[in-house]
Amino acid sequence: MPVPPPARPAQLAFDDLDTPLYATTFVVVDLETTGTSPDDDSITEIGAVKVCGGEVLGEFATLVDPGRAIPPQIVQITGITTAMVRQAPQIDAVLPGFLEFASGAVLVAHNARFDIGFLKAAAARCTTAWPAFQVLCTVQLARRILSRDEAPSVRLSALAQLLGSQTRPTHRALDDARATVDVLHALIGRVGNLGVHSLTELADYLPAVNHRQRAKRVLAADLPAVPGVYLFRGPSDEVLYIGTAVNLRRRVRTYFTGSETRPRMREMVALATRIDHVPCAHGLEAGVRELRLLLAHTPPYNRRSKFPQRAWWITLTQEPFPRFTITRTPGRDALGPFGSRANAAEIAATVAEYCGLRTCTTRIPRHGRHGADCPPAAVGGCPAGRIGTPTDATQYAPAPRAVRELFTGGDDRPLHAMRERLETCSAAENFEAAARARDRTVAVVRALHRTQRLAALARIAELVAARRAEAGGWEFAVIRYGRLAAAGTAARGVPPMPVVDYLVAAAETVIPTGLDAPAEIPLTLSSLDATPCDDPRSIAYPPLRGALPEETALLVRWLEQPGTRIVRTTDGYGGPRLGAGPWLSWVERAESAVRVEATGRDYLSRTEA
Repeated sequence: MPVPPPARPAQLAFDDLDTPLYATTFVVVDLETTGTSPDDDSITEIGAVKVCGGEVLGEFATLVDPGRAIPPQIVQITGITTAMVRQAPQIDAVLPGFLEFASGAVLVAHNARFDIGFLKAAAARCTTAWPAFQVLCTVQLARRILSRDEAPSVRLSALAQLLGSQTRPTHRALDDARATVDVLHALIGRVGNLGVHSLTELADYLPAVNHRQRAKRVLAADLPAVPGVYLFRGPSDEVLYIGTAVNLRRRVRTYFTGSETRPRMREMVALATRIDHVPCAHGLEAGVRELRLLLAHTPPYNRRSKFPQRAWWITLTQEPFPRFTITRTPGRDALGPFGSRANAAEIAATVAEYCGLRTCTTRIPRHGRHGADCPPAAVGGCPAGRIGTPTDATQYAPAPRAVRELFTGGDDRPLHAMRERLETCSAAENFEAAARARDRTVAVVRALHRTQRLAALARIAELVAARRAEAGGWEFAVIRYGRLAAAGTAARGVPPMPVVDYLVAAAETVIPTGLDAPAEIPLTLSSLDATPCDDPRSIAYPPLRGALPEETALLVRWLEQPGTRIVRTTDGYGGPRLGAGPWLSWVERAESAVRVEATGRDYLSRTEA
């Protein structure tokens, strides 16, 4: 007979939180699962221990049928097999009993985000209301109380040994819950000597928010509750940090509470004297303006997106015998951007090998020949080398042409050759070589897809797109050559097309950035470089036509979100037929194989924090 769902307990009031720790009831819970994703994986075991005042009041333990096979890597770690859970109850029968067991208590877990995340996801799938539990994480508590010297690791097994737990963790739910109880009691004993005797005091102690940090909340007092960009400024009016928010007032206030735990951000808040803000129409505009402001100010407390000009590109040189060069400035025939020169060089070497492009650095005149003494790639030399056979510019031309076609999506034969190499090695049971070939092919496809999807937007003179706003109405973006030229909204009930016409009329004028000199060899797909007023034979353009790669990527992600609609466009928006897009399903299968190899290691790191 199904157990009725328990009544939802009331959220703990501040008076309840002042209950002394020795009189507080804790339910320490641990889970075993089929993986690490609450959305895609399921619970296989629940173990919980209810304690109060150092005494155990009860225990809850059961296996759970996940409704699927348990991966071998997880079986090896937990010892729970598919056969063991086949006759166990499913989560919809177990969850009500657990919620009744934990009702009115404070939930405790080691790496609570993992365990509570799975329980909440299970409650959502069972259409069961999740009670407003107070949650305590022993990982956070340990990191706050124990020094790095005393506890280099806060894994449950390490803490259990360090703090003298009577139960050894075994990756079984009840054993690990019992061990976590001992860890919790030992940690509470440590802070008791510091005057922490209630849940309120423990909550205040845990985030380590100092008085100066809280006092600066006044800086956010006048911020509006709208999307936008915020700028923390220092004593000399310098920009310290830039961020975005869908609600400026709510987001900035978090910097002055315990939810902000990053030491760098606390240091930044201590220096801040003023907060500027830029209201935006919606989140997309806020993201674009953040990128542009980061480039303009390079604030010291931002870690990303400050130096887009430092990206690397693989570029085909403009000479009779073209070869690859790794440069900061993309040419007409370019692939990128890459975060490191080493990654770009590795991709360039792979493409050169399969396209027959030379890697030797000798400069060869137009009427010269590629040297007969250049050893072929098969013996560790140049991919364009042919033993004893000099090559003139005409004979060499197919190699750079294959590169251009590969980069622009005109021909994917080099990708087929890479996959054939992988299959040959696998058939010969040379699995290490097959794995290397797989990883190199995946890297090339990912790089090609990144460039081609950005270039597809950057070549369009104007594209107007819209998507539904959460509060009703529409959000609009006017995009010109891969840049955001205007942004706006139409509230619910407002006719949208007049708003679109206004935005287009007031949008920023964008002139694509061409190269200084025309290309010697035009692309086969010349339409990719043509504009209504430019002759592609006289003006050459890099793939993104001068747009910031991160801005164009942000726009592409927004366009690809479900529900986004194209209102109008001057050109068709899509990827090349023989580009990297059709290869993504193959890449995902290859990457899935790699992830399976690391499932066990990832499971260990997440469950033990």
